[in-house]
Formats: sequence, C-alpha cells, structure tokens
Amino acid sequence: MNNDTMPQTNKQKDENGLTVPRECTSKEVGKIRPNANPLMAHKFGADPYALVYNNRVYLYMTSDKLEYDANKIPQKNSYQSINKITVISSEDLINWTDHGEIKVAGPEGAATWASQSWAPAAAHRSINGEDRFYLYFANNASGIGVLSAPTPTGPWIDPIGKALVTRETPGVEDVTWLFDPAVLVDDDDQAYLYFGGGVPEGKPERPDTARVMRLGEDMVSVEGRAKVIPAPFMFENSGIHKYDNTYYYTYCSNFFQVERDEDSPPPGEIAYMTSSQPMGPWTYQGTILKNPGHFFGIGGNNHHAIFPLHNQWYIAYHAQTLCQAMDIPEGYRSTHLNRVEYEETSGRMKEIHADYAGVDQLKSFYPYQTVSGAAMGWSAGVSTRQLSPAEHGQSSEQDEVVSLMRDGSWIALSSVDFGEQGAASFTSLLCSQGGAGILELRLDREDGELIGTVHIPAAAEGREWMEGWTSITGAERVHDLYLVLQSPDSNSSSSPCILLQQWAFEKA
Repeated sequence: MNNDTMPQTNKQKDENGLTVPRECTSKEVGKIRPNANPLMAHKFGADPYALVYNNRVYLYMTSDKLEYDANKIPQKNSYQSINKITVISSEDLINWTDHGEIKVAGPEGAATWASQSWAPAAAHRSINGEDRFYLYFANNASGIGVLSAPTPTGPWIDPIGKALVTRETPGVEDVTWLFDPAVLVDDDDQAYLYFGGGVPEGKPERPDTARVMRLGEDMVSVEGRAKVIPAPFMFENSGIHKYDNTYYYTYCSNFFQVERDEDSPPPGEIAYMTSSQPMGPWTYQGTILKNPGHFFGIGGNNHHAIFPLHNQWYIAYHAQTLCQAMDIPEGYRSTHLNRVEYEETSGRMKEIHADYAGVDQLKSFYPYQTVSGAAMGWSAGVSTRQLSPAEHGQSSEQDEVVSLMRDGSWIALSSVDFGEQGAASFTSLLCSQGGAGILELRLDREDGELIGTVHIPAAAEGREWMEGWTSITGAERVHDLYLVLQSPDSNSSSSPCILLQQWAFEKA
C-alpha cells in the first residue's frame, strides 16, 4: 500500500467513539500500516508540545474528546469542556506509550481556579539537584497557568494556586488571546515564556499580539515586562527552539482574507522568525508548513512544536485525519510527526511536507523489559483506560493506563528485536472482563506466524488481576509483534474482553 493512501473510513463506533464494533475490530481506522501518522488511532490529541528527557520524547496534547447531543450523536468540537492534557511518549517515534490524561482544570484538577486546559507546553529544570518538570497551559484565552511534577508524567500539583500570566501581567494588557504558551530553557538555564495571539480589529498585517518574557529561576513566576514579537499576520501557536545558536520563533498565521505581498505568510501556515537573542530583535524568514488542508484534504487551525531527538529535528503538528477517517463532524485533532531540515549555510528551515508516512523508526523495540499494556505502534478496536492506584493494587500516587481489548482487537509493536537467540516465554498482567479468551502472539501480521498463546479464563466476580504466561517458539531477530485477542468459541454468548496492564518477554 502506498504510504500516502488515505485511511479507511468506518462510520461505526463504540461507546468511546473511537473503536469499531466487535464484528469488525480487526480493521484499522486512522493509522494504517505501515504509516507512522497520525501517532495514535485509539484517541485524539491536539496542540502538541514536545519535551525530550533521557532520550525519550514526551508529547503533551490538548485532550480532544467527542461531544454528543442528547441522542448521543457526535457533534462538532466546541473545545469548551476540555480540562485535561493527554501525554504519550516514545523512544523510537513509531511505538507510543499512552500515559493517560493529566487532570488540569476544574474541581477535580490540580488547578481548581481554571476552567479549561488548552495547548500545553512543558519544560525540565534541575533545581537544587532535583529534576522538576513544568507544564504550562492556557485557561481558554484568558490566562496561562503552570503545574509542576517530579517526573514527566506526574504527579502534578499547582505550585502557585493561581494563573501565572493574567491581564495584570506587565506588557500583556492589549493581547487579544492570552494562550498558546511555549517555553525555552536556554544554555545558561535562564528560561523564557512565549505566548499570545489574536487579531485586534483592523490589524491583520501586524497584530502585535505575540509576547516573550523571562521566567523566574523557580519556573513558576515571571520577571519584568513582556516584550512584543512583531510577527507578521500573527494568529496563534507560539513555538520556540534554538538551532546552531540561532533562536527560531514559529507561529501560525491568521486567516484574514486581505491582500498579502509575496513576503507575507499565506493564511493558516506555520511561519518563522529568527534572532541571535531569545527576546529579539526578530527577522521574519518565511513559512515552513502549509495548512493541514493542503496535505490531508481537511483544514482547520495549524498548531505545532519543533524538537530534536538523536541529532535529528522533528515537527509535531495536528490534523483532523482520524476525525476524517471516522467520518464524524469536524474539530477533533490528531498529532503527526515529520522531519525538519535546515539549509547548511544559511540556517534557513526547509519547507516541510506533511504526510501519512511520517518518520522513520529510530531504533528497534526492546521486548525484554516491562512494557506498558498501553504501548502500541498500530491498533484496531483498542481503547485505553486510566485506573486509579487502588484499582490496580499499587501504592503509586499515579494512575495506571491499561489497554482495553475486545474479541478480534489487536495491538501491534513495530520492529521488535528478539535477538539471535530469540524469546523463551511471555508473561502479562491482565484482568478478564468478559468470556474466556485467547491472547495470540503473532509475527508481522495479525494473522501471521503464531509464536504463543495465553489462555484467559472468563471473568470472575469482582476485578481480579492475573498473570498470563506462555512459552514462545519462533521469535528470533526483528519482527513486528501482534497481540490479538480471540474467542476460543465462536458460539459463546459472552465475548472475551480484557484489561492489559503490562507484559514482558524472557530471553531463551
């Protein structure tokens, strides 16, 4: 299949609105092999921001969720009920682990003063010898908050109990939209916050609504006065990165239908400016990414983040490809990745071609470790659930994310390296929630070579976690790995359904 092939459309959805029904759970929707984009097929994720830590990239995304009318028919996304941030991570950029959602705003969130959490940004600093992580988010367009945590996935707290940036912050009084933060921790450990957007009436060419200001040493305060970034046709989505001692400020241009000269960004594209200093002065350079509609046939706003991993540069951006594949109303975004390249002599960024193929896998997947059940490269009929520590019997402060698999559904991991000697056995921690089932382990396809089977008894009363085990034969060297849940009896009145918490192989 051509890597640019459009995803298959399936109008039927389960109660989560994302997975197909039992009779066709083996069909992929959205992320179609061998494509790398979108990154997930089991959930949405918008406004991506990247944090690289210990050779692993963490993507923080606005948690787009299906909205329904009184008849449970999906409606266009209003964005008004979004109060969580989704987190996924990867070492290889093809296989992604779903870490679930950060409860950010509202009565159950860390920031109870906030009502929404849009367009996050994340940063890492070592303070007094301890790693700390910071999550900046937009409370709609009225201000920017900050959370902190000891790990990239939490647990998160609100260290100041109020918004970090408000209308009272010096230099932001006239900013139309106080949102879409980006953060840079420079080589000298000084941190900067970039934010803003919107178009004052009559000023589409020079809205002057982008801002940059210093963050305090504690990362949860701001210093001085915010400085204007004179971004032509600015609309939203501040981005910042540093490449070869040059600072690159990136943003989405506005959609106003006014006359633009050839040196101005077209509507809805990612444009960029450069500077030798983190707060400017800035020089406009051009655009690097056209609107998603140019590549995928469905437009919308354009939101991105640029980051390095293993000496290569990437852009994370969103598009409504999964939304389109599901044939539902617009507004639900999914994150994609493509390479970023620079001109060697000038440092100018090359134009990016967005596509379904995405990026190459950076390294093989190592199976001889504890792997989250919510790790997957591709999937069909699978959703994820967030279990509290009490539900999965651990003392951790953080929720566990597990995969929910039904009869015929599957998870695939790309390029799993079993080594020359191969694998001897497979163990998993799972919980049965339906009839008896078989978890088949197959190579390269969902109906490929069978290397092991885990027999799962029917669910007992109450939730009981069990260890599934099977010996393994025929798993050597590098293969795609498929975990496929099947019913042992097609005539059974109760189909298998499991929660998969974790798994691991043992070497031969």
